[in-house]
Amino acid sequence: MTGPVRVAVLGLGWAARHIWLQRLLRHPGYAVTAVVDPDPQARAAVQADAPAVRVLADVAHLDPAEVDLAVVAVPNHLHADIAARLLRQGLTVFVEKPVCLTSDEADALAAAERVGRGRLLAGSAARHRADVRALYEAAQEVGELRHVEASWVRARGVPGAGGWFTDRRRAGGGALLDLGWHLFDVLSPVLGDPVYQQVVGTTSEDFVAVGDGGATWRRDDAGGSGDVEDTARGFLVTDAGVSVALRASWASHEPLDVTRLVVEGSAARLELSCTFGFSPNRVGESSLHIVRDGRRQALPLAGEPVGAEYDRQLDQLLPILSDPSAQGRAVAEAQRTIGLIERLYESARRRPAVAAASR
Repeated sequence: MTGPVRVAVLGLGWAARHIWLQRLLRHPGYAVTAVVDPDPQARAAVQADAPAVRVLADVAHLDPAEVDLAVVAVPNHLHADIAARLLRQGLTVFVEKPVCLTSDEADALAAAERVGRGRLLAGSAARHRADVRALYEAAQEVGELRHVEASWVRARGVPGAGGWFTDRRRAGGGALLDLGWHLFDVLSPVLGDPVYQQVVGTTSEDFVAVGDGGATWRRDDAGGSGDVEDTARGFLVTDAGVSVALRASWASHEPLDVTRLVVEGSAARLELSCTFGFSPNRVGESSLHIVRDGRRQALPLAGEPVGAEYDRQLDQLLPILSDPSAQGRAVAEAQRTIGLIERLYESARRRPAVAAASR
């Protein structure tokens, strides 16, 4: 591939406008040639800021011969269908998380990739954060892995309350599918690809059900409700005996939005405290500690601006685009991730629903 990668952005919602489109437009390795969205106001806004970009109302109008990479940032329930259509046309497709909503959708994406010889790439930038990469490097010191914890807990951050995000039919699920996908992605380099022998999950909807907890930093109203969970908790055990504790919460009783990762082994324990995402309600600077022999030591971390992980992911995406061995890799990861999420939801469904208490 010579020259900038020609990119089409499909969907002009919050993630496309605030994360991907602006970064792609200023990155020298990419050239945004088209955007697709049925909303005429969204298309007009892009046309005003980037008059050279073609604005299209339907993906059917997209010419695969004029695109090297399609970035799919449409609502969740459209991810798999649109991505599969483009993969069958031979395109390389970058899908915003969650890549799919069911294992059947993941299998359909794998089939489309094989038939069209396109390539699926997945968007989940958290593992590209500087603090997370420091955790990976330090994990070599923990010895034999025993236990891992991953939690992303927002004080208030239900996205689009009353819209498609909180509608199970269109979103596929709530906080587990949204935030939990990131957590599983971050844990992958630590855990590898284990077989999970035990998977237990619970969910609750104390904030979604009463419309209290909207993500005001996204200009999402607190009013409105939904039929998905705002909190999911899970406990998993691998075939090697490693335990994994997981929590994903769109809203909680906490004062700040906190992401916490713990890696514990036979020789030491690592603890990372930070805030994933773009919420301004943050813990401040990230902190990484190693605990061993009764001593707790802070490890150095390089500071970086909020959102730098997305720029870094775009940098690292360029060589992948010319790597034929990348075919099949992302869809296999998606199949594993959605399989685990389905098992957690199935475990939660076997228990009585936890109704929201009046407050």
